[in-house]
Amino acid sequence: MPGNAPVLTDEREQLLTFLAQQRDGIRYAAFGLSDEQISLAPAASSLSIGGLIKHAAATERTWIDRIAPVDDPASQDSGSLEERMAGYQDSFRVGPGDTPASLLRAYGEVAERTAAVVGSVDINQPVPVPKGVPWMPDDLDAWTVRWVLLHLIEETARHAGHADIVRETIDGAQMYPLMAAAEGWPATDWLKPWAPS
Repeated sequence: MPGNAPVLTDEREQLLTFLAQQRDGIRYAAFGLSDEQISLAPAASSLSIGGLIKHAAATERTWIDRIAPVDDPASQDSGSLEERMAGYQDSFRVGPGDTPASLLRAYGEVAERTAAVVGSVDINQPVPVPKGVPWMPDDLDAWTVRWVLLHLIEETARHAGHADIVRETIDGAQMYPLMAAAEGWPATDWLKPWAPS
Protein backbone atom coordinates (compact mmCIF):
# COMPACT_ATOMS: atom_id res chain seq x y z
CA MET A 1 0.00 0.00 0.00
CA PRO A 2 1.62 3.31 -0.97
CA GLY A 3 2.38 5.77 1.84
CA ASN A 4 -1.24 6.77 2.54
CA ALA A 5 -4.38 4.74 3.04
CA PRO A 6 -6.93 5.33 0.28
CA VAL A 7 -10.14 7.27 0.99
CA LEU A 8 -13.05 4.84 1.31
CA THR A 9 -16.71 5.54 1.94
CA ASP A 10 -17.39 2.50 4.14
CA GLU A 11 -16.31 3.18 7.74
CA ARG A 12 -15.53 -0.46 8.50
CA GLU A 13 -13.34 -0.78 5.40
CA GLN A 14 -11.63 2.53 6.16
CA LEU A 15 -10.77 1.41 9.71
CA LEU A 16 -9.46 -1.95 8.45
CA THR A 17 -7.39 -0.14 5.79
CA PHE A 18 -5.77 2.14 8.37
CA LEU A 19 -5.02 -0.89 10.55
CA ALA A 20 -3.47 -2.66 7.54
CA GLN A 21 -1.34 0.40 6.82
CA GLN A 22 0.06 0.36 10.36
CA ARG A 23 0.69 -3.40 10.16
CA ASP A 24 2.64 -2.72 6.96
CA GLY A 25 4.82 -0.30 8.90
CA ILE A 26 5.85 -3.10 11.25
CA ARG A 27 6.27 -5.56 8.38
CA TYR A 28 8.42 -3.16 6.36
CA ALA A 29 10.74 -2.76 9.34
CA ALA A 30 11.42 -6.50 9.06
CA PHE A 31 12.05 -6.41 5.31
CA GLY A 32 15.37 -8.03 4.44
CA LEU A 33 16.33 -8.95 8.01
CA SER A 34 18.04 -12.25 8.74
CA ASP A 35 16.94 -14.77 11.37
CA GLU A 36 19.59 -13.30 13.69
CA GLN A 37 18.70 -9.66 13.03
CA ILE A 38 14.98 -10.20 13.71
CA SER A 39 15.77 -10.78 17.40
CA LEU A 40 18.34 -8.00 17.87
CA ALA A 41 17.48 -5.36 20.47
CA PRO A 42 20.07 -2.67 19.64
CA ALA A 43 18.33 0.37 21.14
CA ALA A 44 18.00 1.41 24.78
CA SER A 45 14.96 -0.86 25.25
CA SER A 46 14.68 -4.64 24.98
CA LEU A 47 12.46 -4.38 21.88
CA SER A 48 13.32 -6.33 18.73
CA ILE A 49 11.57 -6.31 15.35
CA GLY A 50 10.58 -9.96 15.80
CA GLY A 51 9.28 -9.28 19.29
CA LEU A 52 7.24 -6.34 18.04
CA ILE A 53 5.70 -8.45 15.26
CA LYS A 54 4.92 -11.23 17.73
CA HIS A 55 3.43 -8.82 20.28
CA ALA A 56 1.35 -6.92 17.70
CA ALA A 57 -0.05 -10.22 16.41
CA ALA A 58 -0.83 -11.46 19.93
CA THR A 59 -2.47 -8.17 20.90
CA GLU A 60 -4.64 -8.06 17.78
CA ARG A 61 -5.59 -11.74 18.20
CA THR A 62 -6.62 -11.10 21.83
CA TRP A 63 -8.85 -8.16 20.90
CA ILE A 64 -10.45 -9.98 17.97
CA ASP A 65 -11.08 -12.98 20.25
CA ARG A 66 -13.02 -10.58 22.49
CA ILE A 67 -15.24 -9.69 19.53
CA ALA A 68 -15.71 -13.30 18.35
CA PRO A 69 -14.47 -15.69 21.05
CA VAL A 70 -12.95 -18.92 19.80
CA ASP A 71 -13.15 -20.45 23.28
CA ASP A 72 -14.78 -19.42 26.51
CA PRO A 73 -14.53 -15.60 26.64
CA ALA A 74 -14.12 -15.72 30.44
CA SER A 75 -10.90 -17.76 29.98
CA GLN A 76 -9.20 -14.66 28.52
CA ASP A 77 -9.47 -13.01 31.92
CA SER A 78 -8.36 -16.04 33.94
CA GLY A 79 -5.09 -16.49 35.76
CA SER A 80 -3.40 -14.35 38.35
CA LEU A 81 -2.16 -10.87 37.50
CA GLU A 82 1.39 -12.25 37.68
CA GLU A 83 0.57 -15.00 35.14
CA ARG A 84 -1.13 -12.54 32.84
CA MET A 85 1.81 -10.11 33.08
CA ALA A 86 4.24 -12.96 32.34
CA GLY A 87 2.21 -13.81 29.23
CA TYR A 88 2.31 -10.17 28.18
CA GLN A 89 6.11 -10.04 28.59
CA ASP A 90 6.49 -13.34 26.68
CA SER A 91 4.58 -11.84 23.74
CA PHE A 92 7.65 -9.64 23.07
CA ARG A 93 10.17 -12.51 23.06
CA VAL A 94 11.46 -14.11 19.88
CA GLY A 95 11.63 -17.87 20.39
CA PRO A 96 14.25 -20.25 19.01
CA GLY A 97 11.98 -21.37 16.16
CA ASP A 98 10.83 -17.88 15.19
CA THR A 99 12.05 -16.60 11.83
CA PRO A 100 11.10 -13.47 9.90
CA ALA A 101 8.97 -15.64 7.60
CA SER A 102 7.18 -17.51 10.41
CA LEU A 103 6.47 -14.36 12.40
CA LEU A 104 5.16 -12.50 9.34
CA ARG A 105 3.05 -15.50 8.29
CA ALA A 106 1.44 -15.66 11.75
CA TYR A 107 0.81 -11.90 11.65
CA GLY A 108 -0.80 -12.28 8.22
CA GLU A 109 -3.10 -15.01 9.57
CA VAL A 110 -4.19 -12.70 12.39
CA ALA A 111 -4.89 -9.94 9.85
CA GLU A 112 -7.06 -12.30 7.78
CA ARG A 113 -9.07 -13.33 10.85
CA THR A 114 -9.50 -9.69 11.86
CA ALA A 115 -10.92 -8.83 8.42
CA ALA A 116 -13.27 -11.84 8.51
CA VAL A 117 -14.54 -11.16 12.03
CA VAL A 118 -14.95 -7.40 11.57
CA GLY A 119 -16.67 -8.01 8.24
CA SER A 120 -19.25 -10.23 9.93
CA VAL A 121 -20.33 -8.02 12.84
CA ASP A 122 -21.94 -4.65 13.48
CA ILE A 123 -19.18 -2.18 14.40
CA ASN A 124 -21.48 -0.90 17.17
CA GLN A 125 -21.56 -4.37 18.75
CA PRO A 126 -20.46 -4.29 22.41
CA VAL A 127 -17.09 -5.85 23.25
CA PRO A 128 -16.46 -6.77 26.91
CA VAL A 129 -13.85 -4.70 28.73
CA PRO A 130 -11.09 -6.91 30.18
CA LYS A 131 -11.29 -7.07 33.97
CA GLY A 132 -8.60 -7.40 36.59
CA VAL A 133 -5.81 -5.49 34.84
CA PRO A 134 -4.75 -2.09 36.14
CA TRP A 135 -4.85 -0.24 32.80
CA MET A 136 -8.48 -1.14 32.04
CA PRO A 137 -11.43 0.78 33.51
CA ASP A 138 -13.39 -0.99 36.24
CA ASP A 139 -16.47 1.20 35.73
CA LEU A 140 -17.11 0.19 32.10
CA ASP A 141 -18.58 -3.11 30.94
CA ALA A 142 -18.16 -2.82 27.17
CA TRP A 143 -16.63 -0.91 24.29
CA THR A 144 -17.69 -1.26 20.66
CA VAL A 145 -16.03 -3.01 17.73
CA ARG A 146 -15.34 0.48 16.35
CA TRP A 147 -13.47 1.37 19.57
CA VAL A 148 -11.47 -1.87 19.36
CA LEU A 149 -10.43 -1.11 15.77
CA LEU A 150 -9.38 2.43 16.69
CA HIS A 151 -7.44 1.05 19.67
CA LEU A 152 -5.71 -1.52 17.44
CA ILE A 153 -4.76 1.23 14.98
CA GLU A 154 -3.30 3.26 17.86
CA GLU A 155 -1.45 0.29 19.37
CA THR A 156 -0.10 -0.92 16.03
CA ALA A 157 1.04 2.58 15.05
CA ARG A 158 2.92 2.92 18.34
CA HIS A 159 4.76 -0.34 17.68
CA ALA A 160 5.40 0.54 14.03
CA GLY A 161 7.26 3.60 15.32
CA HIS A 162 9.22 1.42 17.73
CA ALA A 163 10.07 -0.90 14.84
CA ASP A 164 11.32 2.05 12.75
CA ILE A 165 13.76 3.03 15.50
CA VAL A 166 14.96 -0.53 16.09
CA ARG A 167 15.47 -1.12 12.36
CA GLU A 168 17.35 2.12 11.80
CA THR A 169 19.58 1.21 14.76
CA ILE A 170 20.30 -2.24 13.26
CA ASP A 171 21.46 -1.15 9.81
CA GLY A 172 20.44 2.43 9.11
CA ALA A 173 17.44 1.42 6.97
CA GLN A 174 14.51 3.85 7.09
CA MET A 175 10.79 3.34 6.55
CA TYR A 176 10.24 4.90 3.10
CA PRO A 177 13.17 3.16 1.40
CA LEU A 178 12.07 -0.11 3.08
CA MET A 179 8.49 0.43 1.88
CA ALA A 180 9.76 1.16 -1.63
CA ALA A 181 11.85 -2.01 -1.63
CA ALA A 182 9.08 -4.19 -0.16
CA GLU A 183 6.56 -2.90 -2.70
CA GLY A 184 8.97 -2.94 -5.65
CA TRP A 185 8.93 0.79 -6.42
CA PRO A 186 11.38 2.02 -9.04
CA ALA A 187 14.23 4.28 -7.93
CA THR A 188 13.60 7.99 -8.44
CA ASP A 189 15.45 11.21 -7.67
CA TRP A 190 13.22 11.45 -4.59
CA LEU A 191 13.57 7.94 -3.24
CA LYS A 192 15.86 4.95 -3.69
CA PRO A 193 14.47 1.61 -2.50
CA TRP A 194 16.50 0.02 0.29
CA ALA A 195 18.98 -2.62 -0.79
CA PRO A 196 21.24 -4.76 1.38
CA SER A 197 24.76 -3.39 1.69
